[in-house]
Amino acid sequence: MSTCSIAESFVDRVMDQPNASRNMNSIFLHDRILIHIPGTIQPHGILLAFSETDLEIQWVSNNTGPYLGVAAQNLLGQPLSVLLDPEQIESVRLALLENLGRANRLQLLLAEQWFDGMLHQTETGAILELERSHPTSETLELSLSRAVRKAIVKLQQRSGLTEFLQGVVEEVRSITGFDRVHIYRFDQQGAGDVIAEAKVAELDSFLGLHFPEANIPSVSRDLYKRCNLRCSPEVSAAPIELLSLEKNDSSIPLDLSFAILRSVHPCCVEYYENMGSAAFLAIALIKDRQLWGLISCHHQTPKILPYELRSACELIAQFAALELSTQADHEEWDNLIRFKALHSEFIESISHAESLSDALITPIPRLLELVAAQGAAVCLDNDITLVGTTPTLEQVRDLIEWTQLQGKESLFQTDSLPKLYAEAEAFKETASGLLLLRISKVRRYSILWFRPEVLQTINWAGNPNDAFQVEANGDITLCPRNSFQLWQETVRLTSLPWKSYELTNALDLRNAIVGIVLQKADELAKMNRELERSNRELDSFAFAASHDLREPLRGIHNYSTILQEDYTQILDNEGIEYLNTIKTLTQRMDTLISVLLKFSQLGQAELDLQETDLNDVLHLAIEVVRASRPEPQFEIRIPRPLPMAQCDAVMVNELFCNLLSNAFKYNNKAEGWAEVGYFDPAEQIEKGWIKPRPQDSIPPLFYLQDNGIGMRSRHLEIVFKLFKRLHAQEEYGGGTGAGLTIARKVVERHGGRIWAESTYGEGSTFYFTLQ
Repeated sequence: MSTCSIAESFVDRVMDQPNASRNMNSIFLHDRILIHIPGTIQPHGILLAFSETDLEIQWVSNNTGPYLGVAAQNLLGQPLSVLLDPEQIESVRLALLENLGRANRLQLLLAEQWFDGMLHQTETGAILELERSHPTSETLELSLSRAVRKAIVKLQQRSGLTEFLQGVVEEVRSITGFDRVHIYRFDQQGAGDVIAEAKVAELDSFLGLHFPEANIPSVSRDLYKRCNLRCSPEVSAAPIELLSLEKNDSSIPLDLSFAILRSVHPCCVEYYENMGSAAFLAIALIKDRQLWGLISCHHQTPKILPYELRSACELIAQFAALELSTQADHEEWDNLIRFKALHSEFIESISHAESLSDALITPIPRLLELVAAQGAAVCLDNDITLVGTTPTLEQVRDLIEWTQLQGKESLFQTDSLPKLYAEAEAFKETASGLLLLRISKVRRYSILWFRPEVLQTINWAGNPNDAFQVEANGDITLCPRNSFQLWQETVRLTSLPWKSYELTNALDLRNAIVGIVLQKADELAKMNRELERSNRELDSFAFAASHDLREPLRGIHNYSTILQEDYTQILDNEGIEYLNTIKTLTQRMDTLISVLLKFSQLGQAELDLQETDLNDVLHLAIEVVRASRPEPQFEIRIPRPLPMAQCDAVMVNELFCNLLSNAFKYNNKAEGWAEVGYFDPAEQIEKGWIKPRPQDSIPPLFYLQDNGIGMRSRHLEIVFKLFKRLHAQEEYGGGTGAGLTIARKVVERHGGRIWAESTYGEGSTFYFTLQ
């Protein structure tokens, strides 16, 4: 659980008060406190700031008298050589050239005393911090070195992250002697949990307690990332003022971001005192260049923290940070192996599946295991497939509409959906957590994963609302809490958070889908180009062949006629019958060649697309068909006028002619009829033939229905093939069997489709679109 719920409840109460806007401005001032430029240091050492060029002292702490026997004012403007001998000055210059940051430790002799010097550079010069060396410095360093080596060996024998971190706090406490040592882990919002602890028996345990983000504000966390160690041997000690040269611009304070002696902010002093801590040491745990947590040490009485002790703790912290990365790598590696197996299965399925939806949801557990979800919705435009435990289909549709307003990034995720989308409270048991993956930004292709509500009891170290205080004038200020006793809160409307590797898994799935789709698109484009080339060649061949075949065919027919007219007297009846058969077959072949020529011309001719009144085209086709088939009893019904259409009027006339001709020809009823009409987009949606989508993208659906002889279901596709007839040549007026083939060609040239439905003995209906 993040601190958001606590902050939100507190902010709600604040906003109900007068001057709410001003209050909210002041409530976040703690994020802008300039704790790195306090203008003071802690009294257990002295600080000198000087220019790098001439080593002139420009800043000095106002406590040099007790340490060096020289008043601070007398050092300002003097070269560093008034305190250090030439050999030591050379050591300082070399250290500055090495530019090792805080790693520049120098042992210096000043006023007949040995000091541990910490040297670092700033944008305006260099800072030298001096602390009295430990009386037995060499012995202490040797002892601590052995202790650290022993601690690392013991830690290497620990298994599992929890056991390892517990070992870290035990070893640090053993080496340092602090009353309490705990590891404090930050969450994504900056709040923290105590996940390991070693302490003296009489202290209350902080283990498992949750601390709000205000406990260590962002400005402090940022400093820990830059300067990994912070300590104070006595938090309540009065700070020492820093003095500067008069010629310096006193409005520009000295940056103490990397200074060990930087004074403790008064708010922090009160915080530690309320916690019962008189001394503390905190060391950052940095994982992947981010602040993962702190090793935090506390003592009930003031405690000397020599350089050697701090260095030993820093070494253990660095080892712990490396182990954190290793543990995380192991977890990520295990998850990576598991995901790679799922990833391979997905690629295999998508590559061979007829539909993307089927590939994603079969088998069901695979899609859910990918991100450890309990439910999912696969959305391909308006086609939504629900998997596992999910909201209702209507709730998912409304949720998708809401997500369209939440940016266009490939991923959107939340573990508190009802707090962002109020309607989600109605289905919090199934979808308090949402992970949305947008597969396509052009089409509405997406996957939504759901996680159920998980009631959580958060153990706070004291009431987190006590971190804020309403002043008499209405201002809201950050203040230390007085109690760290267990304070529990039940958190609702949240799911388990989505982990980073789960988000990566989702993005990798998207990349795999896009890659496969692009690959298939390339393959399809190549096949289409080959098919277009083949069709052009075939049409050219058919045109040439049909044209060239006619000449010899005419010769056969003409010579047969000559033989029949001039040589009848020398031919017997059988010979004459043979000649008649030859003439009949040549006429039949000429008809077939004409059809083939017409069919090839349909494929080669350019479409003359114009806004066309289909009623005019239909009436012209009716006149042509009635002229060739004057059956008086055949009725043509037109329930309502046809709509306008963008089409080639000549080709569509051919389409109507062929369909009407078939309706006339294959009808054995005493009162035959054919009906020509259409269904508009709204009617198609209402009948459930198509799924709802913008109506301007839905073409009209035309139909021609008759009460003729009908067809069996096995013949519904055969009738569209060239030269295929379902009856003998002499039945139903003959014909070539090309009319419906030409009809399909016309429809396909317009980008539409045509199909038939029929009941044998009762009639047929032909449906088609023109786009």
